[in-house]
Amino acid sequence: MSEKRGKIKGPRPSLRLRDSFSNFETEDHHLAGPFRPQTPLDAQVDSPVPSPASLAGRKDPWSTKSEGLLADIRSWRWVIVPRSSFTILLIVVVLFCNWELITPYVAPGVPNPFASLLFISHRVPTSSPDDPRYAKGYLDLVFIAYYIVFWSWVRQVITLHICWPIARWFGIKKHAKLARFGEQGYAMAYFAVMGAWGVRIMSQLPTWWYRTPYFWIDYPHWDMKPELKSYYLMQAAYWCQQLIVLVLNLEKPRKDYYELVAHHMVTLWLVGWSYLINLTLIGNAVYVSMDVPDTFLAFSKLMNYIQFTRAKVVSYITFLVVWSYFRHWLNLVILHSVWTEFDLMPETSKRWSPQDGVWLVWWMKYQVFTPILLLQFLNIFWYVLIVRIAYRHCEREVEGG
Repeated sequence: MSEKRGKIKGPRPSLRLRDSFSNFETEDHHLAGPFRPQTPLDAQVDSPVPSPASLAGRKDPWSTKSEGLLADIRSWRWVIVPRSSFTILLIVVVLFCNWELITPYVAPGVPNPFASLLFISHRVPTSSPDDPRYAKGYLDLVFIAYYIVFWSWVRQVITLHICWPIARWFGIKKHAKLARFGEQGYAMAYFAVMGAWGVRIMSQLPTWWYRTPYFWIDYPHWDMKPELKSYYLMQAAYWCQQLIVLVLNLEKPRKDYYELVAHHMVTLWLVGWSYLINLTLIGNAVYVSMDVPDTFLAFSKLMNYIQFTRAKVVSYITFLVVWSYFRHWLNLVILHSVWTEFDLMPETSKRWSPQDGVWLVWWMKYQVFTPILLLQFLNIFWYVLIVRIAYRHCEREVEGG
């Protein structure tokens, strides 16, 4: 395509990957679809923004304004209305505090029923007070439910009250661009925090920096450090919140709507399954290998939106290096461990006995290996697209003299 044709003004239904490095956020190729961090705001990127005239006389179905707490709860709009999600969070905190203050005088010794919403449950009674451990239990679902509301509030606060003002300061005015900028700002914040938290947790485990034999030694790892359990459940709440937004169509839908729904469902399946069968150590390693590069990806996209030419090139190169190491090399390290070190677990654990916390019979080796291998195939596919973007950009720079 010639240079002139590459500068067509106005929206286009699709752009080829070779159009430009600076256009790697275009609508139809995979860097704007499954490649990017899958945040809830994905649902509104590609949809046309209705004009004020078209909305005259009717409510905007994707407005973030509250229609009243009860109405927002009934319609599930609290997920995208920060005022309502904050109110729900505050109600639980107030009830918890009131119980702590009043109950000692009315019914001493009665446990606080709201504690399991705010804090992890199922502490192992025999664990040391200096090194407490936690098991799994049904109250984990209550914790996840509360933090689904928490992530809903955090996402909208970051997007609407931090990212959008910054974007406007840089001259971004169109709603679609604001949505993209807010999406990537939230993604960068989330993956930076969770990536750093995941690294911190790994530093406390025998698996520190991918000492893979300890994925299996002493299995089952059913008694978790409190940080590891909190981390896992917070990740689960995050992905549940995203799926709710998509399935209930609470934001403007994307063209790849069904792909995103499938992606989130598979992610939740992997999170839940690894948690259930006590593979949280390898789960933590996979999370780190995915979250850290997604932070750099989101930052690179933000630099592209504000058109800091040098910064976006440097950030893109940095992202490419980080992605190569985390998404490919470390993923191969994990795959190698599953294939060659699976049998390092104790012989007494190589059986299917959920009541004892052990699930890894011989065929579970392939059950663990296959989804990680599929993930690697996806990473390779996306990596090709990344390299092609860099190549096309260099090609255009040479052609432009």
